[in-house]
Amino acid sequence: MVNNSVKNRIEKLRELINKYDYHYYVLSESLISDYEYDKLYKELEKLEKENPGFVTPDSPTQRVGSDLTKEFPPLKHKVPMLSLANTYNEEDLFDFDRKVKDVLGEAAKVEYVTELKIDGVSVSIIYRNGILYKAATRGDGFVGEEITNNVKTIKSVPLKINDINKNYLSSELEVRGEIFMEIEAFNELNRSRMLRGEKIFANPRNSTAGTLKLQDPKEVARRPLDIFVYYLLAGNSEINSQFESLKELQKLGFKVNPNFKLCDNMQEVISFCNEWEIKRDSLPYEIDGVVIKVNSFEQQKKLGNIAKSPRWAVAYKFKAKQAITKLLKITWQVGRTGALTPVAELQPVFLAGSTISRATLHNIDEIERKDIRVGDTVVIEKGGDVIPKIVSVVLEKRPANSQKVKIPERCPVCNSLLYKPEEEVAIYCQNSNCPAQIKGRLEHFVSRGAMDIEGLGKSLVDQLVDLGYLKSFDDIYKLYKHYDELIKIEGLGKKSVNKLLASIEKSKKQPLERLIFGLGIRYVGAGAAVKLARHFGTMEKLMNASEEEIESIYDIGSSISKSVKSFFSNEENLRIISKLKEDGLNFNASSITVDKNEKIEGKSFVITGSLSSLTREEAKDIILKYGGKVSSSVSKKTDYVIVGENPGSKFNKAKELGLNIIDENQFLSFLGKS
Repeated sequence: MVNNSVKNRIEKLRELINKYDYHYYVLSESLISDYEYDKLYKELEKLEKENPGFVTPDSPTQRVGSDLTKEFPPLKHKVPMLSLANTYNEEDLFDFDRKVKDVLGEAAKVEYVTELKIDGVSVSIIYRNGILYKAATRGDGFVGEEITNNVKTIKSVPLKINDINKNYLSSELEVRGEIFMEIEAFNELNRSRMLRGEKIFANPRNSTAGTLKLQDPKEVARRPLDIFVYYLLAGNSEINSQFESLKELQKLGFKVNPNFKLCDNMQEVISFCNEWEIKRDSLPYEIDGVVIKVNSFEQQKKLGNIAKSPRWAVAYKFKAKQAITKLLKITWQVGRTGALTPVAELQPVFLAGSTISRATLHNIDEIERKDIRVGDTVVIEKGGDVIPKIVSVVLEKRPANSQKVKIPERCPVCNSLLYKPEEEVAIYCQNSNCPAQIKGRLEHFVSRGAMDIEGLGKSLVDQLVDLGYLKSFDDIYKLYKHYDELIKIEGLGKKSVNKLLASIEKSKKQPLERLIFGLGIRYVGAGAAVKLARHFGTMEKLMNASEEEIESIYDIGSSISKSVKSFFSNEENLRIISKLKEDGLNFNASSITVDKNEKIEGKSFVITGSLSSLTREEAKDIILKYGGKVSSSVSKKTDYVIVGENPGSKFNKAKELGLNIIDENQFLSFLGKS
């Protein structure tokens, strides 16, 4: 009887706390005082601590776990999280409407649902039997990263759904939404970080994205994350439209943005977009546009998708916010490749949620094209509301004594003579031992996308270069020899140095593509590095490959092949790579299982145009899996050209050469699929 009494009290407390949380965090209304709420919460904590057998995953006390999230494993989406095509004016929206009716027929009655486009981070949340089970980022749209422990800390995310009709408790339900920070909450977070001497965040979206990747859920819980949910996927749902779906999400206890509307035609959609472009600054959170969706799910299904975007939805992007300020001076930054980038130093001005004091000028051609001069009054905007840039000059306010910007002749860091190739707009410092280049190359090598050496950030790299401990990549793996000196550096100490050295040792096991990317070969990004590692299998084979062999890889062009060949022809680079091998770094790619398929094995494929059921990357992976080859260019040696929607010049060339041209369904038939 005692146990039943305790259990009943625990269940009652959970019910009350969930009710108060819903009203406070979703409906923005407080039913009880903070003091009364805290009393109930502490009582629940005490009873659960005394009766651990009664603790359940959906208890309000289980929002914040004590375990660190050491990694964010991949999680495949059952239904792809597609990105939306962008529109920027009324003409684009009418064009979207026309394309929809071309498929559905002019006589079809088409309704649209308009929703505010929240400037945050997309997330998928899965519930099993009504209880929050897993949550994942969007990732590449097909596979995201699991961030369940961090999402559970967001109090506007229900741990248990309010299933009033009992329709969803026996099945799996998925909702999707946008996690964000309100502007004032973000500003308060920055103020508190500033007082503690910590680095402040650039904007709410970046802060949200960074918070969701933190390893400590307790730290995530301290950040003011919120969510608006806009998508419902349930196998046993009888809902037939997006408008009904949003209403159902509200009934289930999810926080849905209230500013959505059912529109009878495109003119109503445009009125909604214009209204909110004017009112966007009145909202407590940031939006960067409006999402327009065909309301009927049956019509959505008929319209289908192309590549990574649906045909039944589109995003209307607002014009970037602008401000006027003064250009005080231009400084030149030297990157890891030696390229100089001009940066505008501005009179500080507040724009789109943050104070701007610098803006990119891209290159000297951009400066000359816009005739930008020091002392000018300039119009700036945030490109995509993120990166500040100078749009134009207010010529009537130009000083009478202004002069055109001169191309620097010497490197601002090492004073070496600069060089400008005829075919390029960039200016280069040719001194590979320039401290700025050394620092840039090392910072890239240790970055998260490359060797991911935790603790070796920009400031420490700069210090170690200045102290003479780091000059090239291989010096990183000799840092243990300077242990006594390292522990004396301000801000380090034995514990930090031991952690750093352990992270350096761990990086030796990074996959080959990380190492290739980390070397900083010009034009070789993370994606190209994966292709090179997968194709050649070992560092040695890549080093000895000809330009023709490299170019035979799908989506690898001549600029990459020439750059790779040039990099491995440099004696200093070969010396460093030899040292890295001696240090025990991984020089072999992970093995790829090749299945047998006589229609694909040994055959050469080229893909052109957009595929509907696969991305080009997925199609390429299938071909490689079954022992085929994928090329980026059509030639007489090409066995099959897979043609999707809106094919390019490769399609015409394939017809001229009389090659085997197949569509997506024919390709899938090779796999016994349709």
